[in-house]
Amino acid sequence: MTIPTPTGEPLICSARGCRATAGWALRWNNPRLHDADRRKTWLACGGHRESLGAFLDARGFLREVVALPESPTL
Repeated sequence: MTIPTPTGEPLICSARGCRATAGWALRWNNPRLHDADRRKTWLACGGHRESLGAFLDARGFLREVVALPESPTL
C-alpha cells in the first residue's frame, strides 16, 4: 500500500481538528457504493486510532488497520 504525500511532509491524522502525525491507516469501503476490492484510507494517530476505527466498524465499513511504514510506533 502506498499513500502519496508531498515530499518531506508528515502524514496527518484524519480526525477532525487533529494535527498529529498519523501512525495508522484505517482501510475501509462502503459496500453499497464501492466494489469489494476498493479501499479508501483514513489516517489515524495513536490517540484516534480506536475512535475512528469504531466509527467505521459500527457501520460495517472497516476492513483492516495497518501501521504506516513511516510511523514512530513501529
